[in-house]
Amino acid sequence: MVNSTQAKLTSLFFFITTLSFCNAQTILKADGPGDTYELFNNILASGKEAVESPDCAHDTFGRHITEVWDAELNAFVFEFHIHVTPDNDRCEKFDRQRLEIKTYGPSPDNLKGTLGDVITYQWKFKLPKGFQPSTSFTHLHQIKAVGGDDSMPIFTLSAKKGKINKLNLIHDNTHVLASADLSAFENTWVEVTEVIKVGAQGTYSLQIKRIHDGKELITYENQNIMTMRENNSFIRPKWGIYRSLNKAADLKDEVLWFADFYINESN
Repeated sequence: MVNSTQAKLTSLFFFITTLSFCNAQTILKADGPGDTYELFNNILASGKEAVESPDCAHDTFGRHITEVWDAELNAFVFEFHIHVTPDNDRCEKFDRQRLEIKTYGPSPDNLKGTLGDVITYQWKFKLPKGFQPSTSFTHLHQIKAVGGDDSMPIFTLSAKKGKINKLNLIHDNTHVLASADLSAFENTWVEVTEVIKVGAQGTYSLQIKRIHDGKELITYENQNIMTMRENNSFIRPKWGIYRSLNKAADLKDEVLWFADFYINESN
């Protein structure tokens, strides 16, 4: 006969095993200069190409993502370099520039959000002082769909030039859900936490807080919002800089920083 202590231990073991099976965590941290693309590829895409870069147009510069030491975080971080000339979108499109990391089809299943999944994305980023966005689009993060109607991002964090430059959270490439002055993000590290329950009637929340004092710069939550279209197969994240060249005179060469990517998926 099993005593109560044995029964509790058995139940606890079953709970931990189930929790481990249902939750999959991925951590991506800079580990020092060299093999940066390989680090992205191995963790985000099972050794396939996880980096979309303009290296083909500007190979004399070398790789457009490097790793540098950051004194504020006391850690290595990823440094993204983009140039007004001659960078483009992978030598395929020349009216825009793309330097992004991503998950996609070849990625592990736990990095692709399917119907009913609950996904937490967390990361840090810093914009330089005087960052100049486009009047058209300057995306820093996208949640994209794959399969079916997948041309437009479902969620976007996008900087936009105006009388006052803004950082906007955009849904379905149309609706601005939340916004803050872009200057609040310049020359300071912020941490983003994004939680998505995947579905045509899903849930979504986003919080961006400044690291040095914990101040919230953007917060948004919706308990009934489309997070994947009915004919999509899965959703996936992208991070980096993707900007229009429609008014290149508005832009300048930029360096921006990302750090400490964390993805947790549960079903």
